[in-house]
Amino acid sequence: MPRITAATVAEHRSQQRQAILDAARGVLAATGAAPTMSEVGRLTGLARSSVYQYFASPDELLAAVVADIFPAWARTVLDRVAAATTPGDRVWAYIEANIDLFDSSEQAVARALSRIVDPQVLMPPMKEFHLQLQVPLRQALTDLGESEPDAVAEHIDALVMQASRAIDAARETLGDRARTQALARVRRLLAGYLGVAPVAD
Repeated sequence: MPRITAATVAEHRSQQRQAILDAARGVLAATGAAPTMSEVGRLTGLARSSVYQYFASPDELLAAVVADIFPAWARTVLDRVAAATTPGDRVWAYIEANIDLFDSSEQAVARALSRIVDPQVLMPPMKEFHLQLQVPLRQALTDLGESEPDAVAEHIDALVMQASRAIDAARETLGDRARTQALARVRRLLAGYLGVAPVAD
């Protein structure tokens, strides 16, 4: 019987399951391909047969990654928004957190999932993810005095996407300065509206 490394068997299984999901995400980020049960087992120190005790098939593993990853991404953004104090700072926290998410290895995971996961599996949690993020953004815009929070939220999301693409295009030549410059441009555009100080790039 495998050695139990947690206080209870249930907790041990939960930890092992999460380790398998994290390993699968790592493979997706590194290769852009669907992880095999053997790969995941090797990364987690489990036999291939043990991985099948948690997930009956590679497709079930991928579906579990999808179910796990979008709530985790949402928490990352929402926690940063919640930590900001003023409405303008909350909007900026939303922008910066989303750009950071796009600029991380998680974006490689998202691209891989979009290629290899059935859209019927991928789309519902993706839509829920976007809906979750829109609630605090629209509330912050309303608190800022915006009369059209829905429309402005769409413009902000478009800016986030444009800035993320600019970072991706400039990363090879500018390195980490690609992110700094892109954020500085967006902040100069929105500083007066949000009531935050612009930053130099």
